Amino acid sequence: MVSVQTIPGLLIAGALLSVLVLVGVYRGSARRTVPDGGYARPGETATETAKPSGVLRWLTTVDHRDIGLMYIFFGTAAALWGGTDAMMARTELLTPAETIWGSETYNALFTTHGITMIFFFVVPVFTGIANYFLPVLIDADDMAFPRINAIAFWLLPPSFLLVRGGLLTEVFAKIVEPALGALVDPLFALRPVTLSWTMYAPLSYAQTNPQVDFVLLGLHLSGIATTLGAINFIVTIFTERGDGIDWANLDIFSWTMLTQSAIILFAFPLLGSALIMLLMDRNFGTTFFALEGGGPILWQHLFWFWGHPEVYILFLPATGLTSLILPKFAGRKLFGFKFIVYSTLAIGVMSFGVWAHHMFTTGLDPRIKVSFMAVTIAIAIPSAVKTFNWMTTMWEGAIKLTAPMVLLIGGIGTFIIGGVTGVFLASIPVDMAFQGTYYIVGHFHFIIMGIIAMAMLAASYYWYPILTRRMYDRRLAMAQALVLIVGVTITFSTQLLLGYLGMPRRYAEYPEQFTLLHQASTIGAYIMMTSVAMWAVNMVQSLRTGPIVMDADVWRLKETDQFTREWQWFERRLEERRGFDTNPSEDD
Repeated sequence: MVSVQTIPGLLIAGALLSVLVLVGVYRGSARRTVPDGGYARPGETATETAKPSGVLRWLTTVDHRDIGLMYIFFGTAAALWGGTDAMMARTELLTPAETIWGSETYNALFTTHGITMIFFFVVPVFTGIANYFLPVLIDADDMAFPRINAIAFWLLPPSFLLVRGGLLTEVFAKIVEPALGALVDPLFALRPVTLSWTMYAPLSYAQTNPQVDFVLLGLHLSGIATTLGAINFIVTIFTERGDGIDWANLDIFSWTMLTQSAIILFAFPLLGSALIMLLMDRNFGTTFFALEGGGPILWQHLFWFWGHPEVYILFLPATGLTSLILPKFAGRKLFGFKFIVYSTLAIGVMSFGVWAHHMFTTGLDPRIKVSFMAVTIAIAIPSAVKTFNWMTTMWEGAIKLTAPMVLLIGGIGTFIIGGVTGVFLASIPVDMAFQGTYYIVGHFHFIIMGIIAMAMLAASYYWYPILTRRMYDRRLAMAQALVLIVGVTITFSTQLLLGYLGMPRRYAEYPEQFTLLHQASTIGAYIMMTSVAMWAVNMVQSLRTGPIVMDADVWRLKETDQFTREWQWFERRLEERRGFDTNPSEDD
């Protein structure tokens, strides 16, 4: 229920969004694009803003395609770093006793792993994909606010360095200590944080590690960047659509990005407010989350009011990519397009009514628990609508088992496992038994490393010809897809079993009876990292030596009438390039 106190905030948010849309409409009515991306100012000519070359191009560009590529590269680098954290943590768990890193390092590893993957991997990669392709899909020249688009990206690297600074400052201090001596002592004080990514009070405000403050500032900065990007997507979809694009024929990926951006607009400002309150508790003596003030439970309410919508911020773009790409290799149009759109909008609304299912063990009023249990179970319905529509799309279709299709099918399978285990956790008695165990870890990672990561990889293969004008190694891609599916299944199925047996998460030591399952989970994690290495080698090597694409219809989409706008745009670019290459010889 919306209380009277929340109405002014909702009105302000709605009014702000309306103003931005009107600004976009006004700016878009008489603008033209220029070669560096973005739009020309009055009196500005195209030659005055031609793209520079080299590094300067990437530092100054406002072209949505360049910014999209930078988002993708940044998110991939963050994922590799966060994945390394996970591999180090899993290596520690090969033996029941602390034998490699120790508890302090282990706590820092799973903390930085969680923060890195959630804030700096998934959202930036999806933002990059959308930056590159969404304007093309809606027949727009660029994003509505190209310079804000660039600002939003360039806020991410410094925020990432602030979050990861504990390790970086320690390494730097050890390098320069022989020359500077005691001057580097403040750098040694910045130790990697050991709070977990949830940063629960009172631990988060009681720890004396000053690096915690930098982490909070970095997360706040990344939230500003994410919110700026979301506003840009909303205004772009509302105001920059081409003449032939209306709400009836808007593509499914744009619908999911629109819904995701709306969730961001309401969720991230609240997280930013909570982070500022935690900073004030740590540094200025306020009592927002102290026992004599709001109490530690207030942090959980504020955090999870952002945190569970964040799950759908991560998840919805993956469903959009699945809905967009899967029909291309099923030989059929997407079944139940309107119902998938409706289910996306339903998830966006319902995502704000489920946060307290993370708090069933905190002593909430049982009547409140039951209401959140009901909504949590109900939100599975629109997700199930998507799943059944994907399955129906493939039913009796002319399926082409390419690497993107195998990844999408694997993602649907892992999503079913992750979704069903999530429905179990919606039940209060089941959640009371499994809260804080590896069952939670397995459930969540079947979503993150299942449908989310697999949809990203499928998109990287599907659009690789557009991004590079080359084709990847199809055999290596197929092997990589199969290896990833096997690795994900082994790793997180064993973690579900560990949770069933009562193994708590976030411990570097554990009883010996869990050794075999932990070792199996670690082996599965190594298999996953092997698949990531195969993907990276394929991407880089194919960029160097892959076959050059001469025909835009690389997937034979014209045969099923699914040669969509981005491929039509690519075909025009190839024709323009061929015309440019042949004209000089004709003139001679």
